[in-house]
Amino acid sequence: QNAIRALKQALPELVVMTDVCLCEYTDHGHCGVLNEGIQPQLAEGAILNDPTLEILSKVAVSHAQAGADWVAPSGMMDGMVKAIRTGLDEVGYDQVAILSYAIKYASGFYGPFREAAESPPKFGDRKSHQMDPANAREALREAALDIQEGTDILMVKPALPYLDILQRVSQAYPHMPLAAYNVSGEYAMLKAAAANGWLEERTVVLEALTGIKRAGAELILT
Repeated sequence: QNAIRALKQALPELVVMTDVCLCEYTDHGHCGVLNEGIQPQLAEGAILNDPTLEILSKVAVSHAQAGADWVAPSGMMDGMVKAIRTGLDEVGYDQVAILSYAIKYASGFYGPFREAAESPPKFGDRKSHQMDPANAREALREAALDIQEGTDILMVKPALPYLDILQRVSQAYPHMPLAAYNVSGEYAMLKAAAANGWLEERTVVLEALTGIKRAGAELILT
């Protein structure tokens, strides 16, 4: 929030988009509130979806109050778009838009980022709420739910191993703006190969980005 205020003060015309998730700020590194005796019918350490939604809504509102133009929920909690949209609207931030990480796979390509951000889970993994890489049909269901809940842009993450998903979503929902996240591991592979002299960096980077665009992405985050 301090960074948002500083950016908006220095560059008021800058469009600021913020990641809304909890993993960077929890001592366990997971994307939501953990069950620690809260719901005895569930296993200890399970992620509690609905209590997490309340916090995500508050976080998004705090980003809007600081000056964010867009909020981008990335935790893959069920109902996160609706919770955030409702929270923003209730306090008058109906013009703050949402880019949803609608289709986020439980991927091994996030490694370099997680190491840099020191955000990997301290135990377990995120497969309970991120998507199975083998499942393509669920992507369309996730997209449909987020559209229904009020997202302004859909996003697929990662990009290069999921170009087929990008194309499916683009064809299924042509009226919706579609983004793709070219993640750290995808970039690191090309960077490492170029550093070893195996590939010409500019050529392969532009080829990869062109492939993402060709598959249907109108916006690429990298």
